[in-house]
Amino acid sequence: METLTHVFVGLHILGIAALLGGFFAQLTALRNGTARVQPGMLHGALTMLVTGVVLVGLNQARDVPVDNVKIGVKLAVLVVILALVYVKRDEERLSPAVFGSIGALTTANVFIAVLWT
Repeated sequence: METLTHVFVGLHILGIAALLGGFFAQLTALRNGTARVQPGMLHGALTMLVTGVVLVGLNQARDVPVDNVKIGVKLAVLVVILALVYVKRDEERLSPAVFGSIGALTTANVFIAVLWT
């Protein structure tokens, strides 16, 4: 069961990498005003959601204590990220505020995961 948890942690990190990688790849386009949501960003956010839910379930199944408040905050931030990415995925140009929000919220979610103990 512990190995399965490690596999899903790895997949969760890959989801974060896809979302942040797509964001960083568009930074030069953001300066030109042509930044847009890449398909990998949506897939990364969805991967984060699915693997996060599975990780919570695996931890609860193993009787590992889960901080429900932390998980709730991370889920709320991720739902906002998913909403932004999903709604704006077909737009040719995003405002810098919306695009920056995606990157800032994703980074905040990483820091919540790492620093909240």
